[in-house]
Amino acid sequence: MTLTEEFLSHLAHELNYSELTVSAYRADISQWADFATSGRPSELRPLETTTSDMRLWIATLARGGCSARTLKRKASSLRAFFRFLMRIHGLAVNPMTGVTLPKPRKSLPVYVRPEETGAILSTPVAEGFTALRDNLILDILYSTGMRCSELITLLDRNVDTAKGELKVYGKRNKERVIPFGPRLGEAIERYRRMRDSDPATAISPADQSAPLMVRENGEPLYRSLVYRVTHRILSEGGAHAERLSPHVMRHSMATDMLNSGAPLAGVQQLLGHASLTSTQVYTHVAYRDLKNNYQLAHPRAQNKKGGNYGH
Repeated sequence: MTLTEEFLSHLAHELNYSELTVSAYRADISQWADFATSGRPSELRPLETTTSDMRLWIATLARGGCSARTLKRKASSLRAFFRFLMRIHGLAVNPMTGVTLPKPRKSLPVYVRPEETGAILSTPVAEGFTALRDNLILDILYSTGMRCSELITLLDRNVDTAKGELKVYGKRNKERVIPFGPRLGEAIERYRRMRDSDPATAISPADQSAPLMVRENGEPLYRSLVYRVTHRILSEGGAHAERLSPHVMRHSMATDMLNSGAPLAGVQQLLGHASLTSTQVYTHVAYRDLKNNYQLAHPRAQNKKGGNYGH
């Protein structure tokens, strides 16, 4: 087993990182290995890497147009890899120490406005299993704020419509319970009835590992399918946002809850953020909306010609 494979195994089996997260680490380390060995990664010698080597790689990525945010993630992957080598294999110094990264440009989360989301989810659903399931995908993403990966792995037995709550396993396999309202509960039960009426998609009550959401052949969903479904429904519904994706629905849920007066700590718990800092970014979006509404509606924010003071 190579040092890279040993590290990735450590992430997966000892730290319980998700398959998606481990794949991201693998991709970053593989890209660096190709660069460091001029396309011969089997010749990689991580224990001989220097800070100058890492500075050169980061500089090359930056000149190639790699964004500051992506550079930060790649540097974090390699920093973790070298920390592992220091702890397990006696590497004296982390080569990423002293490597300066450009600061990422701060951007606010993209979200769909609540009136647009409400109109889309209130649109009558076409006949058939696929249409019902696709609409439910969007409804669950927005109603619960769960991640795409959490929806895909959501087990049927972990969704209790009587109690109005479901259990998901987030990053690092951390469990959390998310409440939901009766509308979503009714939508889930309609979907379940149609799903279980067809032998091709039916779930056996005895199957404890069966997913809630399945494809037409009974197999689980996959990421690109959820992305396509979300983008299509939002696009056809006329949603105005820079991006139309499952994660945008997560942003939308958090923003709408804060705009409606939900406490920040409560939204943090629903989203499964380890740190309150991750949730605080949505307060900036909520404040921006508040400021825009004030400037548009308050009489003292308007000049005589209908424009805003100072503009």
